[in-house]
Parts: sequence; structure tokens; C-alpha cells
Amino acid sequence: MERIEGHLYDYPKYYDLIFGDDWKAEFDFLQNCFKKHATRKVKSLFEPACGTGRLLIKLAQAGYKVAGNDLNQHAIKYCNDRLERGGFPRSAELGDMSDFKLKRPVDAAFNTINSFRHLPSEAAAENHLKCVAEALKPGGLYILGLHLTPTKGEPMQSESWSARRGNLQINSHMQSICTDLKKRNEHLEMTFDVYTPSRQFQLFDTMDYRTYTAPQFKKLLSKVPELEVVELYDFMYEMDFTIEIDARTEDVVFILRKK
Repeated sequence: MERIEGHLYDYPKYYDLIFGDDWKAEFDFLQNCFKKHATRKVKSLFEPACGTGRLLIKLAQAGYKVAGNDLNQHAIKYCNDRLERGGFPRSAELGDMSDFKLKRPVDAAFNTINSFRHLPSEAAAENHLKCVAEALKPGGLYILGLHLTPTKGEPMQSESWSARRGNLQINSHMQSICTDLKKRNEHLEMTFDVYTPSRQFQLFDTMDYRTYTAPQFKKLLSKVPELEVVELYDFMYEMDFTIEIDARTEDVVFILRKK
């Protein structure tokens, strides 16, 4: 199979298929959180690191006013083209999730699939949370999903999944190669095996995620007191199944509310 090394984010059509295939569970979960945990009616939304806008388009279609930012120009174009085709404004902007300011505050923000861990330093992570806090109206929510590094037990080392749309099929595999807890870095490899009627090839990329143990993330949150933790869920997105974090916990969705 032909192998192409590059950034997976530069291939938004393939990225969107793999990460957008199970949008419904997240879509329902977000709306349920808005109703249950926000102390204001949620009408306007912002997604930092929005990528291809796999959720923004669905939320726009549901009647929300949506916007987002991302560092990848290919993803932003894909997102805006999709919004425009749906009759919505091209509201995604090229921008840094740790350095942005909205013209008008929103009712809720969300970042659900570990994009937060792309931020390379404590300062960048703190700046991101401060930007989000400033972007939210009082009583608004920030729904943040990430993998914590467990301090007991063996962490999850790999994940594989597949998705199909018409004649396009992609098999994806993500593998943790090495983790340096002192440097707070996890190095990963990810592949997309792409199958079309006329071609088969593999996209290969590497990425680095900042690591967070539960105490480390708690310490980070303490630096942004404007955001309070109101509930915790896991990546099953079940509203009647809340969690408590212990030394073995990995998948967490933090429901943060602006004071």
C-alpha cells in the first residue's frame, strides 16, 4: 500500500469521516448538558480547535448560532464551505485556541476530543482556559473532554476504528509510542488506511500530546477560578452516568461553568 507522510489535518475529507462518524452521541450530549448545567438559555456556541466543523454544522442546523477557530487552514476552509452550503455564515476563523478574543461572548463552548492536549505548555493551557472564560457569558458552559494519564494501572496504548461513507472507507489506528511524564509529553503515531474504488493508500502522521494526571489538571483549573467544575462524565456521553476521578481514571468530560 502506498504510504503518504503528512499532517492528517491537511486531509479534512478523510479526517472528517473518521472523527465525524459518531457525531450524534456528542450532539445529543452537548444539548442535554446545555439544558441541565447552564444557568442561562444556550443559543450561541463557540468551538476552539473546531477542525472540520463536524459538530458545528449539526448544531447550526439545530438552530444555534455557531463559530469556531482552528490553526489549520484546510480544516477551516472545509468547515466554512460546509457551513455556507447549509446556508450559514462562514463563521470559522484561522486562529490559536490559546490566544483569541470573541467580539461578543457566547452561551457555551466545547472541545470534546482531546484537542486541548495539543497545547504544548502549562502557559498555553492556562491562556486557553482564560480565553474561554472571557468568551463565556455568566452561567455559560465550557464542555471539555480529554484523556487523563492514570497513576495506577496500565493506560490505554492504542485505539482503532473504521468509518465508511459511500465508496470511501477508512480504517484508522492510533498508537502511543512513548510517554515522558517528566516532560509531560506523549508521542503518538496515527494512520488512515484509505480505500476508494480506484486507489488504496495510507496516510501517516505523528503528534505530541501534553499529559495530565488528575492532580495536574486540578492544579491547572485552580488558576482559572472563573470556571467551576459542576459535573464529570466519561466518553460514553450518558447523562445518567456521572463519574468521580480516581487514580485509574482516563476519559473525562469536564463540565465547567462560568461564575
